[in-house]
Amino acid sequence: MGRSGLSRGASQRRRSLSAACLLIVAIAPAGCSVRRFAVDRVAGMLASPGTVWSGDDDPDLVGDALPFALKTYESLLAETPDNPRLLLATCRGFASYSAGWVEAEAERVESADFEAARAARERALGLHLRARGYCLRELERRLPGVAGALAATPETALARAGASDVELLYWSGVAWGSAVALGLDRPELVADLPAVRALFARALELDPAFDRGAVHEAMISIESVSELLGGSAERARAHYARAIELCRGERASPHVTFARSVLVGAQDRRGFQDALERALAVNLEAAPADRLSNRLAQRRARLLLARVDELFFAEEE
Repeated sequence: MGRSGLSRGASQRRRSLSAACLLIVAIAPAGCSVRRFAVDRVAGMLASPGTVWSGDDDPDLVGDALPFALKTYESLLAETPDNPRLLLATCRGFASYSAGWVEAEAERVESADFEAARAARERALGLHLRARGYCLRELERRLPGVAGALAATPETALARAGASDVELLYWSGVAWGSAVALGLDRPELVADLPAVRALFARALELDPAFDRGAVHEAMISIESVSELLGGSAERARAHYARAIELCRGERASPHVTFARSVLVGAQDRRGFQDALERALAVNLEAAPADRLSNRLAQRRARLLLARVDELFFAEEE
């Protein structure tokens, strides 16, 4: 997107959020049912932004705007707490902001300031747990009792979920799984790994090609844990290959996920560098709707390549 298109996207975001705020103020004195109807309409508008966000070419602009947008979502949820689209959008927004900006900031500063990196990861963990809370609220609304079932019998807890639930299953798994990945030193979070695996497994059963391989990409991280926790490097590689196939090589993030999750642990320096170079080679214009996520993934790839000597013990011959 050119600079004029970027300006139009920024203006559209500001107009949408400003209109939402003005409408909320205007309807505040109205009757309860009228206010609820109007808030539901505004929530629906904001929860379906199309490619205004995902197609943006400026990650910093979006990163600066997201906190205000997320607090707007939360304000709307205070008025309409069971709005299904808004619950999912809020979960998705917090998880995306945490992964795309806060976790990346931790990686950026880690070499120079370990304490700042630790604080950023703590913040990212809190944001992912916040996201999980919104997704689980919607999951519980659709499938009453599912939260307890995920804790007790995750392998059968999601049998009632259907094709219309796949997006919710995916984002529930992303938020929860990201929290687990950031809290591997916390037994209470590691204990949730079977529930996360169950969310992604059910999503794969219902729609193996969801969002051009997004669930397969998520499974790369799930399978990268130790074998004692049920992980498998072989399965991680298979999910990586399938994710690349389904997105037709137009997404950089599967390469970055594979490099961070699998190749660092395997101490495969050459493979790590090759995967990140493949991420950097992705054409940003091949899939305009993925432009923002590709920008973020390529930014992360550059950060990781700059840290290769820290992440690997020795040069390969």
